[in-house]
Amino acid sequence: MEVGNHTSVTEVILLGLTEDPTLCVIFFVVFLGIYVITLIGNISIITLIRSCSHLHTPMYFFLSHLAFVDIGFSTSITPIMIIGLLKHRFALPVAGCEAQLCSGVTFGTAECFLLAAMAYDRYVAICLPLLYSTHMSSRVCVLLVGVSYLGGCVNAWTFASCLLTLSFCGPNQVDHFFCDFSPLLKLSCSDVSTVEIIPSISSGSIIVVTVSVIALSYICILSTILKMRSTQGRHKAFSTCTSHLTAVTLYYGTITFIYVMPKSSYSTEQNKVLSLFYTVLIPMLNPLIYSLRNREVKKSLRKQVSEYILRIYS
Repeated sequence: MEVGNHTSVTEVILLGLTEDPTLCVIFFVVFLGIYVITLIGNISIITLIRSCSHLHTPMYFFLSHLAFVDIGFSTSITPIMIIGLLKHRFALPVAGCEAQLCSGVTFGTAECFLLAAMAYDRYVAICLPLLYSTHMSSRVCVLLVGVSYLGGCVNAWTFASCLLTLSFCGPNQVDHFFCDFSPLLKLSCSDVSTVEIIPSISSGSIIVVTVSVIALSYICILSTILKMRSTQGRHKAFSTCTSHLTAVTLYYGTITFIYVMPKSSYSTEQNKVLSLFYTVLIPMLNPLIYSLRNREVKKSLRKQVSEYILRIYS
């Protein structure tokens, strides 16, 4: 089938991380290990929260969904990247490439909303403790989580609807380890001037809104903490926010650099490294951040492990 003087593209070839066979083997082992740790860590967080009644609070409710989103986000990217390390120049159908992009956008956007919801939860807990049970009722929590997933789906639909209007023609090689939006646009023989702007406006609006909620929440939290007379009270209040602040800094710091900074300010290789960080490493780090820096999670984990060992030897 011809589109102008170009042959229509039916599959996209991902060039992957590297062409060096030795590095491919090393990266395969490393990233397979990271993916396994990601699955084990996040599934453990979900299981622990569901099985421990004292963790049935809004903060841990959001954390369990963040773990689920991290599993989805990592699974939409990492397996194809790992296969690409074994099979260089891995080919995906155009529809499969679009599906991977939409899946990544859905989970990545949902993570933005969930991080904002968790910031709001900390704001209510520290600044409005007497109203916590009202402001963070089960109904409100379910609504916030529902909005997170809905926001992810709507943003993914924006990307998908734009891609479906395009015709793709050669060359069909993408110098990346997954199907990102900008590299796919380069394969199109259609006018991308409008298509390029719409997803940027959608994603940019979501980042601005969620960052604003997080920033305002922490400004109020900091103001409340500074007004506390007790040093112990300040430390206790701030300690409940450190894990979330770490996760927010890592995630938003990376996506802001990739999607907000001018493309000329970094190379394709640097883009790959940064993309690796937020698509592969952060989903692995989140369970570690929330477990190693959280006394309740560590206590519950020790209790569950002890009970499991006792059941084995009893």
